[in-house]
This record gives sequence, structure tokens and C-alpha cells, in this order.
Amino acid sequence: MLKTELVLAAEEAPNPILPHIPELILGFVAFLLLLFVLKKYVVPRFEATYEERTKLIEGGIERAEKAQAEAEENLAQYKAQLAEARSEAAKIRDDARLEAEQIKAELRAEAESESQRIVAQGQAQLQAQKAQIIAELRAELGRNSVELASRIVGESLADDARRHGTVDRFLAELETTGASNGAGK
Repeated sequence: MLKTELVLAAEEAPNPILPHIPELILGFVAFLLLLFVLKKYVVPRFEATYEERTKLIEGGIERAEKAQAEAEENLAQYKAQLAEARSEAAKIRDDARLEAEQIKAELRAEAESESQRIVAQGQAQLQAQKAQIIAELRAELGRNSVELASRIVGESLADDARRHGTVDRFLAELETTGASNGAGK
């Protein structure tokens, strides 16, 4: 009996390793119900959220790529404008340098022509003064000669024709004497 009692006791006592069949069925039904609810309501919301985030991320990446491309394009334009500005500045500098050289040459030519004009005017003035001084000296010398000749000769040389003839002869002799002395040196 002991054996039967043990078998009966064993049948009546639940086996801790094997679960009860009704619990298994109830757990399975609850799992299927949970799986149905997850698939019907929760998974679509997760999918929608996932898809929305994916689109946001992809849109952000596209916007970032567009912004990057635009920034690169703007940088290329900036560099082109900078290069153009530099070449234009160099051209302006060269033009200004050439213009300055031209102005300098023009000013130099003007100054040279002005100095030549001033020198020519000065020479003309000197020639005029020289001619005036010579004329004054001749007249003075003529008067002095006439006066001296009047004293030496003892007669008056008041007649203009006589006086002019005497003065002109005296000056001619004076010039020939000066020329022969100058040639003898």
C-alpha cells in the first residue's frame, strides 16, 4: 500500500516542473490576445512613428546636403568674386600707374617747354636790353666824342650831319681797333 499511497500522493501533489494544462491554455490564449492587440494597435503606431522619424531624419539630411551644396556654391561664387576683385584692383593699380607716368611725362614736357620759353624770353629780353644799352652808350659816346672833338678842334660841331658823320667814323675806327686787338690776342 505504500506504493499505492505514494502513487496517489504523487498524483495529488502538483509537479513543480510541469505546469498545469489549464494554465498553459489560459496563458496561450492570453498570449494570442496580447499578440493580436499588439499587432492591431501598437505595431502600426510604432511603424508610423518610425516612418515619421525616418522621414524627418531623411528630410534633415536632404536639407543639410542642400545647405552644404548651397554653401559650397556660395563659397565658389565668393572666391570667383574675390579673384575678379583682385584682378580688377590690379588692373586699376596698373592703369593708375600708367596714368601717373603719363602725367609725369606731360608735366616734365610742360616744365621743359616752359623753361625753354622762359630762357628764350630772358635771352630776348637780354638782347633788347643789350641793344638799348648799346644805343644809349653810342649816344652818350657820341655826345662825349662831339664835345671832346669840339674842344680839340676848337670849333663847334653843332651841325647834326657833321656831328653824325664824325661820331660814326669814330665808332667805326673804334670797332676796327677793338677787332684787330681781339684778333691779335
